Amino acid sequence: MIFSIVYYLISVFLYIIAIPYLIYKSTKSKYKEAIPARFFLKNNPKFDTNGIWFHSCSMGETKSLKPIIDELENNNIGPINISTNTNTGFEAAKQLTSNARYLPFELFLPFWINKQKVLVVMEAELWYMMFLYAKINHTKTILINARISDKSYNSYKKYQWFYSKIFKNIDKVFAQTDIDKKRLIELGAMNVETIGNIKLSHLPKITKSIQKLDDKFITTLASSHKNEEQLILNGYYKEMGRLIIVPRHPERFDLVDSLIKEYVKDKDISYSRYTQNDSLNTDIILIDTMGELINIFAISDAVILGGAFEKIGGHNPIEPAYFNCALISGEHIFNQKALFECVKNYRIIKNEEILDIMQNIKDIPKASLIKAGTIDPIIKEIKRKQNG
Repeated sequence: MIFSIVYYLISVFLYIIAIPYLIYKSTKSKYKEAIPARFFLKNNPKFDTNGIWFHSCSMGETKSLKPIIDELENNNIGPINISTNTNTGFEAAKQLTSNARYLPFELFLPFWINKQKVLVVMEAELWYMMFLYAKINHTKTILINARISDKSYNSYKKYQWFYSKIFKNIDKVFAQTDIDKKRLIELGAMNVETIGNIKLSHLPKITKSIQKLDDKFITTLASSHKNEEQLILNGYYKEMGRLIIVPRHPERFDLVDSLIKEYVKDKDISYSRYTQNDSLNTDIILIDTMGELINIFAISDAVILGGAFEKIGGHNPIEPAYFNCALISGEHIFNQKALFECVKNYRIIKNEEILDIMQNIKDIPKASLIKAGTIDPIIKEIKRKQNG
């Protein structure tokens, strides 16, 4: 009790000091919604009581909750409430439920948190007040997809005395690996079970089988955006094999078609559009239809992920890694960092490095996924409270 009071008073002190800075930051477009909601409770009311409350930090973690939420809704378990910390996380939460909120600063949580059936927290969102007041309100608390990375392990150990107080208020922990389980127990976690990484609980499936004509190396530029096609075309040469280009947006198909035609003009390089020739027998192929990318990944030897050579935020690396393609991306993966953590042997490069990479693309190691997880134990744990 004394610790809780001291902790709360410190949060009040820090909040008062930070108010001028928070007001200033809230004038910036990036924070104009999140900061007023989190630090001044603007348009951020409590959840209705007796729901299933999920909390995640940002967009990647929030999207990963979809299979769990779908399963709960299929079993008429709810209502579903989601809180997040960031703008992108909030936008992702609104796609999953109408009950989306920003998590307030800890100063407000004693007054904001009410009774829920279950609180399910994603990964490393270890907020002391959140778990404390969830338990005070007789809510079952679960931490899912928990992990302690090699990089952060020593930092966690240094403050083990603090994390042990948080874990006293967590009823069940689902860890990604046995190493994570061991480290979490060292920090004070109880009832820890290893179930793998739930971000990989629903893996991709091809919708139709495409046969490779020969043993030519296939490189796919996937989900490309403006300027990225030209960047890759400038690095392409006939001897590297086939290049398949899949623009992200269908309204750009004709524009990219013109771009490729201009590139191959006066060159000994053949080209076709997939809707006019689906045999994939030319040097460069433009996929000008939707829904084929997963099937193209299945026959690709290397994949260059678009959306990261321009400041778009990157695209999902799980599918090409699942098919063990060599995986290359630009630097701007800020919307996909959580998913890239699930992949081994990918290459992040600068735009000016693309020529060297494409010269040696056949020698790049194949990407793969870390161990997939299952959501079944999580669903079972939530149902246990629901039925209880």
